[in-house]
Parts: sequence; structure tokens; C-alpha cells
Amino acid sequence: MTKWVYSFGDGKAEGGSKDKNLLGGKGANLAEMSNLGIPVPAGFTISTEVCTYYYENKETYPSDLKDQVTAAMAGVEKIMSAKFGATDGPLLLVSVRSGARASMPGMMDTVLNLGLNDVTVQNLVKLTGNERFAYDSYRRFIQMYSDVVLGVGKHEFEILIDHYKEKVNKVYDVDMTADDWKALIEQYKAEVQKETGKQFPQDPQEQLYGAIGAVFGSWMNKRAITYRKLNSIPDHWGTAVNVQAMVFGNMGDDSATGVCFSRNPSTGENLFYGEYLVNAQGEDVVAGIRTPQPLSLAEKTAIGSDLPAMEETLPSLYHELVSFRDRLETHYHDMQDMEFTIQKGKLWMLQTRNGKRTAAAALRIAVEMCEEGVIDKAEAVKRVDPAQLDQLLHPMIDPKATKDPLGKGLPASPGAASGQIVFSAEDAEAWAKAGKKVILTRIETSPEDIGGMHVAQGILTTRGGMTSHAAVVARGMGTPCVAGAGELRIDYAAKTITAGNRVLKEGDVITIDGSNGQVLNGEVPKIQPELTGDFGKLMGWVDEIRKLRVRANAETPLDASTARNFGCEGIGLCRTEHMFFDPQRIIHVREMIVATTLEERRAALEKLLPYQRDDFIKLFTIMAGLPVTIRLLDPPLHEFLPHTDADFAEVANAAGKTVADVKAKASQLHEANPMLGHRGCRLGITYPEIYEMQCRAIFQAVADVKMKGETVLPEVMIPLVAVKSEFDRLKKMVDAVAAETMEKTGAKFEYMVGTMIELPRAALIADKIAEGAQFFSFGTNDLTQTTFGLSRDDAGPFLVQYQELGVIPNDPFASLDQEGVGELMKIASERGRKTRPDIKLGICGEHGGDPASVHFCHLIGLNYVSCSPYRVPIARLAAAHAALGVGMVSTTA
Repeated sequence: MTKWVYSFGDGKAEGGSKDKNLLGGKGANLAEMSNLGIPVPAGFTISTEVCTYYYENKETYPSDLKDQVTAAMAGVEKIMSAKFGATDGPLLLVSVRSGARASMPGMMDTVLNLGLNDVTVQNLVKLTGNERFAYDSYRRFIQMYSDVVLGVGKHEFEILIDHYKEKVNKVYDVDMTADDWKALIEQYKAEVQKETGKQFPQDPQEQLYGAIGAVFGSWMNKRAITYRKLNSIPDHWGTAVNVQAMVFGNMGDDSATGVCFSRNPSTGENLFYGEYLVNAQGEDVVAGIRTPQPLSLAEKTAIGSDLPAMEETLPSLYHELVSFRDRLETHYHDMQDMEFTIQKGKLWMLQTRNGKRTAAAALRIAVEMCEEGVIDKAEAVKRVDPAQLDQLLHPMIDPKATKDPLGKGLPASPGAASGQIVFSAEDAEAWAKAGKKVILTRIETSPEDIGGMHVAQGILTTRGGMTSHAAVVARGMGTPCVAGAGELRIDYAAKTITAGNRVLKEGDVITIDGSNGQVLNGEVPKIQPELTGDFGKLMGWVDEIRKLRVRANAETPLDASTARNFGCEGIGLCRTEHMFFDPQRIIHVREMIVATTLEERRAALEKLLPYQRDDFIKLFTIMAGLPVTIRLLDPPLHEFLPHTDADFAEVANAAGKTVADVKAKASQLHEANPMLGHRGCRLGITYPEIYEMQCRAIFQAVADVKMKGETVLPEVMIPLVAVKSEFDRLKKMVDAVAAETMEKTGAKFEYMVGTMIELPRAALIADKIAEGAQFFSFGTNDLTQTTFGLSRDDAGPFLVQYQELGVIPNDPFASLDQEGVGELMKIASERGRKTRPDIKLGICGEHGGDPASVHFCHLIGLNYVSCSPYRVPIARLAAAHAALGVGMVSTTA
């Protein structure tokens, strides 16, 4: 018989933290805490294998599941000394929650207080002597169950409660009496009858299986699918379902509920951190309905709160909670995110998991835990997600900038962002798609907002604390967030924010600072952060571990300097055509293109040579002896030609031609499919004088820098080679120019000549090309394009649809297709090495900064990856992870 259900409680459990794949993260950690003797309400976990079975068998359950659930529930009843659905005597109520193996906060469904009905609620009144608590719990259950299981939206109940409060002149939930809740419960049940045509279910067993089905069903809801896609969580993992005895934080002033972290998840500081509410249930803390209170006096002082801290109102329970914090962090060797409830003076732990944290916090925690001797360097490096480093590379508010404050909230996720105000996730997605930068501005966010949160530059809410949905999700995404900015008033109908006596409307620009909670009017200047301290230490350990070198794609002094500051080890791709678009140069490029004789073309190129030479001198000087790979001209010539009549006239005047001549040349050069046309080495063969000029500029720059006593390592790259003779012919020309330059200048220098492998044919004949080529650099942008037969400029819209339909797992232009493009890379690498064992192999497409692609490059033995300057730290860390065998993700199509 297959075991589907695993029990925990009373100091023992079936399973533990090692069983995360089977029990999900929540279930595994509940079991682990039970085994550690930490007080956990008893319960059981229905495994992820049931979720898999459920979807593979037309949303049905295994035949023996019900018997196992019944047996497990009997075990919970015994431990908790209460009976599920009891109409008299001790009453057991349960929560039903999801629990995937990867944390997905708020993405799937939860039901609390399950087991209440018109009769058991009266038993709860007898047991607690608290009629208001009992009926408050029942109305919460009806609202949550109806939303999650029956499909009656929670807003329907919010309308009812708002109207009722208005009628009886009450503002807050805590003002409501038992009679108020009784009256609302009848309205709630009538709403369910109206919306579903059925009465609200009274049978606890029916309620239980309805909730279990809803949790499994929520694995495939829109927000969960979106979250998995954003966080590379496979659909086939499935979720577990955790059924656990309820304990209540809303039974009076000796009860409370809270969320806490063993260290600060925003900064990483080694201080206990969190929030709690007296006389509340867990959802109240994160929903933003009431302002949460700080746990410690230190935290109260730090955030400037005037609310009493748990340390002063419930000191003995606070110190017990601190002891659990210390035990759990020591046990897991990582920062913990915990949930707790105090019921009538007894502390229960409801959950622990490795806490989500910002990149800055991840760095600090990893470094400090290593220095504390809790983990070693390798483990510290593993703890930081390469993609998360992107957070540290975002701008911060310039301290010298003039600021116009609108209000202040909590610093929920660090970094600064500016954008136009939008008030819904749908508008955020639409505006972002149109190329606009937006700040998603909400009273509070919910899991349904995940799509808009992902595309927003920043997130602003007027409700909620540091553990609200907006805060937790924004930190995980690395998106700046200010939460709980209560001074601001949002009017969704009018699409306005009121800040004091000022009114801002949709589309107005604001800036938020997620590091200090400020909301500022307009776009405020920003600066790049200093990447020192913990960052420097961790990256030092990274460089000790990794095998792959990391270069940068750069052709301007600014890009080259930025890349050096981020720790690059040379330039892996200098795209010389980017140098041609400077206003002083483009006119000479155009003169060269419209020339009708070789002499005219050479004359125009001579005007360009000094610019190119100076460019290369600057790059060689900045790189100070590191290798610099320079790609000769790649794009088709028509890309440089003008489009306006004024520009046509300017080119005609400079070249001594008529406007009609210039337009005729433009028409002649037009290609229906230019990415597969007259470009790359094909230009070098048909117009060798272009490549000759570029090589003279390169080698004259080498000679200049060498004469100053500096080291230069130039690598000349010939693009778009498909035929061995193309490479051989052009390499001969490169060597001739180098020899001529050495003879004229008296300088002696080393250089390399290689090619970019960006066509399938080149990959297949790599052994032949390697007879002359000293290095290969995989141009995976074009290699992906030519392997798939896709235009990378036009395929975006339907590739998104392909991903949504499950045709492909990822955009192959964003993360390397290892099955197809990767196989060509492997073939080229193996065949190239067979001919030339010491051939240098690298990658210079955008994939060079994608962590999964970096892992693949490590596996096939490339020497280096090259990426944009701001992704250099990401690639360095990904290379270390690859060397440690961490997190390899396949992106096959």
C-alpha cells in the first residue's frame, strides 16, 4: 500500500526536513520541529505524490487516501485531546494549507477554522466562554472557505461587512460584538446561497475534502503558475497539503499571533526581527488591516514605533520565542522565517523555513555565518542566488539630490525606483508592455497582483507591514518596495493619491526609496551602490572557487571601466559597429557606404581610422593587460544609412553625390532578411578595405600602448564564418596588416585571430576552422536565431505564448537552449579541441550572464563567459555555483 499521509505532533513525526520533496517545505519543517520537541499543533501532511496523482488522474484521489486521512485525523484528535467536528466536549478545528517544496508565499490557497458550523460554533462558545471569539471565527471561516472552495469572491463579503459597519456606526473588526457577527453570518450564508444555489456546507468531513481539493487545485491557479514561471519552479513538483490543529491568537488579550525572522531579512543584521498582533489571527498580521506591533524593544526604537513591543507586554513568552529562534537557526544553519501563535498564554510554533531575504541581507548573513563558524566558505557562496545579486546593482537615491517628500512608509524592500503611478496590476502590465516605467500603487497587494508586481519598477502600498504580501514578494523579486505608507490616501475610482493637500493622478511620476521608506515626488537622481564590504569578501571566495573566467561585452570606456569595477577579466566582445554611430563618425561611415569607387571608399575609411584607433587605445589602457576580443564589423551596411531627407542631403553633400544617388544606394543595399544577408565576414570579403582599416586601427593602438611599456592582449574576431575559406582568407589579411604595422612602428606584439561560432554550419565544421582559428567565441544570440529559424527581433510575442502553452520552458534568447544550441556548442568545442587542443573557448551572447547558461558553459569546459558589465558579478557567482555543483537548471526546448 502506498503511504500518502504523514503525521506529526507530540514530539515525534513521520519524516523530517530531509523529506522536502515528498512533504513539501512546510510539512517537512513541521515534522522537523516536532522531532526537535518544539511545541507544534499536531497534524498530518498529504504528500506531493497525491498532487501528482490528482492531476494525472482527472482530478481524482487514490482510493485508499480517505482511510489514511481518517486514521491520521484520529491521531491528531488523540494528541490534542479534542474531536474534529465535536458538537459537545473538546472541539478540534483544523487549518488546511498548501506546502510546495519551494516557498511560494501567498500563491496557493489556505483555509482556517475548518470544522465550524451552526452547531459546533455553539460548542466553541461553551468551551471558551467567549461568544464574540466563536462567532468571529465562524464568520472568518465562512468568508475564507467560500472564497477558496466555493468560488464566492471575498470582496462580496467585504461589501457586506462594510455596509454593516456603516449601519451600526462601527469602524474596526475589534469593535464588532458577538451579535454583530451573528447577524453578518446570516448575511454571509445568504450570499453563498445566492451565488452558488446551495447552502453553506455544514458537514465537517465535506468541508475537509472541499478544502483539500481546493489546495491541490490552487497549484494550477494563475498566480501560482506565474510565480513558478518567474522563479523557475517546475510544474511537476506539485504541492503537499498540511492539515493541522488550529490554535487561536484571537481568544483575548492573553492571545496573539505573529511572524518573525531570526535575522533582519532586509539588512541581514543579526537581530531578532518581526511583528505580532494581540487578539488576532495570522492573516491579520500580513493583510494590513491592523498595524502590527514590533517584537523587541530594539526593533521598536529602530522603526520609531509607539506601539508596545512583545518584549514589554509578554516578556516571558517573548524570551521563550527567542529561545526557539536560537534553536531553529542553530539547527538549520540558516536564517529562519517563523510563524507563531499564543493561545491563552501558551506559545505554539506554526512554521519555520529558510527565510527569503534581499541580496544585501543574503550577503551579510552568508559572510557573518561563515565568520561565526556556522558554515564554511563554499556554503556561504551557495547561500547567495546569482540572479539575486542584480538587486545590489540597482541605483540608490543620490544623497545630494533635492527631494520633495510626499509621505513615508516602511522600508520593505531596498533600492530606489522611479516611474509613473498605476493603480492596478493589469494597468502595470499594459503600461510596461508599452515601454513605460511604472510604480504599482495599491492600498494593499494580493497574490492576484503578481503579474503587475513583476513588471513594476517599484511597489507602493498604504497598508501592511514588513511581512505583508507586498513586502515579502517584492523582497523575493528584488523590487524596491515601500509598504504601509498610511499618510497617503488612494482613491481607485478617481485614480489618485492624496498626500496632504496635494493630489497626484495616474501617470504622474514618483520615486520610492525601499531602503528608508520614503515616497518622493517626481524622478529623483540616483547613484550606483558601493560594492565593498560583505560583497567584496564573498566575491573573493567566489573567485577562489570558480573555474570559468568572466569577461565583459564592452566597447566604450564607461562600459569597460564599469566592468573592471565589477571584477571582469577582460573584454570578450567589443562590437566595433557601436563605435560608428557617434555623430562625428557616422557621416564618414555613410560616405564609405555610398562610395562608388575603391578610392572613394578608402578615403572615407581613412577619416574613420583615427577614431577607431583612439577607441582601442582607451580600451587597452583600461583593461591593463587583460585580453580584449574585438569583433570586426558585423551588421549589414544599410543599418548605417539615413532615413530622413535632411540626413540624405547631408550625406550627399559630404560625399559629393546627389540625393538621388544616395537614395539609390540605400535602395540597392536594402535586404528582405538582413540578419541572414550581406553582413559579418561577407562584408570583409567583398569590401576587404573595411576590415583592413579596422585591423590597422587595432594594431596601431596596440603599438601605441606597447610603446608606453604597457601590456596588451588583443584578439581579433572574424564574425559569421560559415565556410573555412572565409576565415582563412580574412586571417591572411589580418596577419598581413599586423606584420605591416610592426614593421612601420618597430613594435613587436602578440595577438590572436579567431572566430565567432554563430552558425550551425560553423559548429559542424569547427575541426576544419580550428586549423587556423586560435579561439572560438560562441555568439549564441545568432546561433539561437539560426538554429531555431527565429528572428530574435520579432519572435518575442509568440515566444511568450509558447511558454504559456508549455511548448517551450523558457525564452531561448534569454536562457540557453541546451538540447539544441547547446549540443552544437558541445560539438564545436569537441571538434575544435581535437584539431587544436589549446584552443580558447568562450561565449559572448547575452546568455553569458544567465546563471543556468553559465552552468552549462562550465559543464562543457569553456574557458570563459562574457556578458554585459552589470551582469559580471552574477556570472562570477554562477560560475562558482557551477564549480560547486549547485543549482544546474536544464532549459531544453
